[in-house]
Amino acid sequence: MGGAGGAAGEQSVTRARATTNLARLVAVVLALGVAVSVAFVTASAAEAKKRSASYLLKSLRVAAENPSGYDRSLFPHWIVIKDGCDTREVVLIRQARSGPSVGAGCRVGSGRWFSPFDGVTVRDPGALDIDHLVALSEAWASGARGWSTDRRRAFANDVSYRRSLIAVTASSNRSKGDQDPAEWLPPRTSYRCTYIKDWIAVKYRWRLSVDAQERAALTVLVNGCGNPRITVPPRPR
Repeated sequence: MGGAGGAAGEQSVTRARATTNLARLVAVVLALGVAVSVAFVTASAAEAKKRSASYLLKSLRVAAENPSGYDRSLFPHWIVIKDGCDTREVVLIRQARSGPSVGAGCRVGSGRWFSPFDGVTVRDPGALDIDHLVALSEAWASGARGWSTDRRRAFANDVSYRRSLIAVTASSNRSKGDQDPAEWLPPRTSYRCTYIKDWIAVKYRWRLSVDAQERAALTVLVNGCGNPRITVPPRPR
């Protein structure tokens, strides 16, 4: 009897250990499953940060432009951004290849800048314009006419997204004017694909529409650039 009882006890202990080991195994499998799921979601999220240019272009609403009522003063700029520096000065400082000198009141002095539109190197900041990649009047006609003044101010001074505002030679900026890519492209041909990507990204960021002619031109240009991928820009609230 004592031997049988001992054997039964040992079997109970063995079963208990087996149950414990099984529980541990299940816990490990579940943990791995969760880890794999989290890794998959993270990878998917990272992948979602980039989309083809054609994908973002197709997401833009197509609508006829409505330029009526536009006035540049409806987009307050340049505003002080940080440490006494206004929007223009912030862009000049961050885009400088070397320097620049910065004096009292954030006065930007000589440095070295490269104008991507025409490939010209500039040392005098006075020879540079800060270009709204999507011109203010273009934005107005593409949807900004329905915005609040605060939102138009945010668009006009969008230093948080580097593709919105760039320093270029005054002559190249004025040749562009308020034209879209169906009407004007940078004379520096090696920059054109970057310009097209940035145009689509800025319009996507601010939920601006494209007109039919603009959409057709961008489609041809995107295909000619090999349908490059674009890091999806964040959209302001």
